[in-house]
Amino acid sequence: MPTFTRQERLKSQAAIGALFKGGQSYVAYPLRVVWKTAPPHLAAMSRVQVVITVPKRVFKTAVARNRIKRQIREAFRLNKDALLQNLTESDQHISLMLGYIAKESLPYAEIAAGVEKMIRKFPGK
Repeated sequence: MPTFTRQERLKSQAAIGALFKGGQSYVAYPLRVVWKTAPPHLAAMSRVQVVITVPKRVFKTAVARNRIKRQIREAFRLNKDALLQNLTESDQHISLMLGYIAKESLPYAEIAAGVEKMIRKFPGK
């Protein structure tokens, strides 16, 4: 069973800032995906490092934001093997930001479908 390890979480403020400045993006509703090739010091940790964001402006309470983040994290954990396989084949290390763009809380099935679509559409193949 795949896990979402500590090394797969993107926590570096510099790396997150670099994602906003020079990352490539696309939409796989309900997610906006921003990705960039990982810098060497982060690439040594994992093939992919992920940060998940949910806007405070739309979801006012921390409970609502945390629930959505948990659902995205779980969907990513269950589907990341296909992404890791593509990255291994192309020998890439990436930083990835998954931003929730829906205006309401969606059921888990729709979030999981969005994560699967994100992995299918990933351009780094």
